[in-house]
This record gives sequence, C-alpha cells and structure tokens, in this order.
Amino acid sequence: MKPLFNPVMVKKLIGILILLLLIKLLWFGAEVAFFPAQGVNHAENKRAKPLYYRIKLTPNEAPAPVVKKPVRSVGSIRDITLLGVYSSPEQVVVTLKYKGKTKVLGKGEDINGFVLQGAGNTYAIFTKGGKEYKVSLQRTKSKTAGSIKPSKKRAQAGHTIPSESKKERGEIIDVGDHKIVDRSLIDHYTKNMNDIYKNIGIRDIKKNGKIDGFRITFVKRGTPFAKLGLRRGDVLKAVNGQPLDSYKAAFDAYKSVNDTQGLTLTIKRGNKEMELEYEIN
Repeated sequence: MKPLFNPVMVKKLIGILILLLLIKLLWFGAEVAFFPAQGVNHAENKRAKPLYYRIKLTPNEAPAPVVKKPVRSVGSIRDITLLGVYSSPEQVVVTLKYKGKTKVLGKGEDINGFVLQGAGNTYAIFTKGGKEYKVSLQRTKSKTAGSIKPSKKRAQAGHTIPSESKKERGEIIDVGDHKIVDRSLIDHYTKNMNDIYKNIGIRDIKKNGKIDGFRITFVKRGTPFAKLGLRRGDVLKAVNGQPLDSYKAAFDAYKSVNDTQGLTLTIKRGNKEMELEYEIN
C-alpha cells in the first residue's frame, strides 16, 4: 500500500512554517523595542466641522433709518381753479384754470384725468379713480372797508356818496345800423363770468355729433344782453367770422372781446341768418 504523504516533504513544509513563525516573532519584537507607535508621526490634527453656526441676532450698531423722499403727486385737484359755472338741466359747462392755462369743459370731458360730472351754482363735481372731488367757484376778493378813498369834498347833509359797488356800469346805445357798447361793461362781464349765467342761458346744439352753435334759452329783461338785441331762441353761429363749433371756440371768442374795437355776431333767428354789429368804446 502506497503512503498518502511523503515524509520528506512533510518535514520540509513543517520546517518552512516554523521558520516563518520565527521571523514573524522577531519582527514583532523589533517593532515593540525599537519603532514608535504606528501613525504617530503622520497623524493629522483635524477638527470636525460643527453642525451649527453662530449667528448674531442683534448687531452691535443699529443701521441708519431709511429716509423716504416725499413723492409729489402729479395732477392734483388743487391745481384746478374754477372760474365760472353754467349749469342747467340740459347742459353743464365750466370755465377753469389749470397750471396757468384757461380751459372750458363740458359734462363728461376731462382735464388731466379729472372728469366733469356735474355742477351747482358755486361748485363743480369731478371724478377720478373712483373718487369724487368738489371744486368751489373762486370768488373775487371784495375790497375791505376803508380801501376806497373818500372824496376830498365832504358830503353835504342828507346826501350820500355812492359806493363803488353801486357804480353804474357802461351803457349800450342803439344808433340804428349798429350798437355802441361801453368798454367798462365788457370789462365787468369778462371778470365776472357768473353774472353772465344769471342774465342769459345758453346751451349747445349738435349736428351729427358735433357742436353747431349755441342756442339762447332765456334772456333776462332789462339786462345788457337784452339791450344787445338778443332774444330767446336765437342761435349763436359765429363771432367775427369764426364759427362757434366747440366750447374752445366759444371761450376763445369770449377772451378776445377785450382786445377788439368791433364785434360782429352771426345769429340764426328762426329760418333767417343775420348779423348784429357792435362798436366797443
């Protein structure tokens, strides 16, 4: 029977294992006796990152307060000055001054977004952005007592000196083919537009959606407008040849009266068109 292991080979293998064991023991002893601990010279001093961060909730110095510059509102209702009002069940027309410029507005028209909605005797109502604004009529400042210098001659007993407010205004003289109008009368009505609306009523006439003149709805008896020869039902068509086809044209004619020596008013009375001539002195 053949042996399973060769005795010689087994002895050699055992000898090699014993030799390796001796070498390992010698190396371990050398490490303990002569070499420092493993990794001491190469150890890195690393600190782990914290899982939280420090935050200052109250700074050392308070920040300077933010100063907001005042914002000026553009197109304030205060920029509108009401100069004159004409209000009737059929028509509302106002004269106003906006940033130094004079303008005439009809109901529904606007100036810088302020829409004219209505008016009374001494005020006008505007709307803008869903809000309602009331603008009162500007009144001329009355002269205070003592502002009128008394006459050098004393008034005799029983006689009074007429005040300036009762001073007679200019007259209108009919000379046949035309009428002569005193300029002081013109000056009064150009400065007191509200007096016009008290003595005469005017409303626009439209044709195909455009203004085609202004109809006189009433004339107060004894007033200068009655003396001018105007009647109820007359339609004002033109002034000095300029058609009255808009509120602006009517107001431009109104403003230019002070700068003219003569005035030609074209009117339509019934089915007849005629001209009224005036001389202004």
